[in-house]
Amino acid sequence: MYAVIKTGGKQYRISPGDVIDVERLLDVKKGDEITIKDVLLFRDEDQVVPNPKDVVVKARVEGEFKGKKIIIFKYKRRKNYQRKKGHRQIYTRLKILSIEKEA
Repeated sequence: MYAVIKTGGKQYRISPGDVIDVERLLDVKKGDEITIKDVLLFRDEDQVVPNPKDVVVKARVEGEFKGKKIIIFKYKRRKNYQRKKGHRQIYTRLKILSIEKEA
């Protein structure tokens, strides 16, 4: 059994027990349980359901962390122009507890 969910503008293929890193979710704390209703695909044994309306994913927040630093460097030759910036994305780690159908 697996599902494809959408969060933070990205899609993730998940199964119960998986641990995934998604872009930062606001208003959640470590240990909170959340439900993700934006399920794009659900597969159970031999049945595949695209865009299911009654499937939700339950997950527990394991914490937040910063990703690897990315360097942005802009440069124009012969114009004496160069800019250097850095960025570290904050991620939320989720443990997938279950994929279930709503009643």
